[in-house]
Amino acid sequence: MAATCATGMEAYDPNPENATRKFNQHVHLALKKSSEEIRGLVDGDNGDDGGNSTGRRILRGKHKKYKGPCMATNPIDACWRCRDNWAENRKKLANCVVGFGHKTEGGKDGDYYVVTDDSDDDVLNPKPGTLRWAMIRDEPLWIIFARDMHIKLSHELIMQSKKTIDGRGANVHIAYGAGITIQFVQDVIIHGIHVHHILPSKGAVIRDSMDHYGQRTMGDGDGINIFGSTNIWLDHISMSECQDGLIDAIQGSTAITISNCHFTHHNDVTVTFNHFGKELIQRMPRCRLGFFHVVNNDYTHWKMYALGGSMHPTIISQGNRFVAPEDNDAKEVTNRNYAPESEWSKWIWRSEGDLLLNGARFRTSGPLVSPHYDFTKMEMIDAKPATFVGKLTKFAGALECKKGSPC
Repeated sequence: MAATCATGMEAYDPNPENATRKFNQHVHLALKKSSEEIRGLVDGDNGDDGGNSTGRRILRGKHKKYKGPCMATNPIDACWRCRDNWAENRKKLANCVVGFGHKTEGGKDGDYYVVTDDSDDDVLNPKPGTLRWAMIRDEPLWIIFARDMHIKLSHELIMQSKKTIDGRGANVHIAYGAGITIQFVQDVIIHGIHVHHILPSKGAVIRDSMDHYGQRTMGDGDGINIFGSTNIWLDHISMSECQDGLIDAIQGSTAITISNCHFTHHNDVTVTFNHFGKELIQRMPRCRLGFFHVVNNDYTHWKMYALGGSMHPTIISQGNRFVAPEDNDAKEVTNRNYAPESEWSKWIWRSEGDLLLNGARFRTSGPLVSPHYDFTKMEMIDAKPATFVGKLTKFAGALECKKGSPC
């Protein structure tokens, strides 16, 4: 616990604006480099004119697949996608994270481990070949899958530090059982899987490392629970219908990037190049204390509000597209909790270059100028960044990747 706290302090950035500036610079450079391609997508016939287009993702099953050439439409994807040999150099992915979680390396320094068994029958002494067996190893591991799998976790999946779950090349679902717990660890990457229909799990004696096991209480039903952990990157995950939260990051967790994810059918979701889709109600994210950079996300549905906060958080919303619901009582993007207006009016909540559609309203607050909030033109996203949101989030969610072909 003490070691975890020390690591958390190392990962903590006392000047979070620096990470924001670096992130915006990555986006600016990526957009500048591919300006002709971007212009074609924004002005072309892709059904993405700043409105509410639903045909933007190359997800399995429910959505019409994009059939054109491979396109890496944001700086994270441009780092690794659209290469025939991506499967021969999987660990290149670890060099691609930006934002607050930019130091995350996952299992980059470890061996590959191939999951060959989709069972989860023994949480005290997991079988070799299972996902659980790999996650409790002490050493770094880059975990991949031998084939398509539907894994029903009998109890929460607990892990050690320096792990990567890489679902590329297989159709991997964690579903209809318990969720994933990232607790008091560092350096975790989860990429390219589906997490859905997660249910509360009963308490049990569960092994959480090679030399330790203990009694765990009942799981809440979170899809992914991040608790007291640092340097975490969640990328290209499709998530829906979890009993509690889709993603919860609590108890001093810091240095986290959540990118290229697709969220649907839920109440609480916790933020770049993500698409927040159908049947979401509120808290996308809900922010408590801290500094939150919400950039280039696509909010096409909500039922109560999109961004919420309490206890004096700072929220910088840049280049997001907010499409309000038809309900006139739910047009407001923001919601402040547990504070009178005399208090929350001092919180710094900024909307910069956001696209507000169908009557969406963003209520800003706080002083007009922050002493540390000074971006140059190079560090900022382009003047009308929200017009690119459809492109930047076009391939949010788990991708369909095949070895030997661009992903």
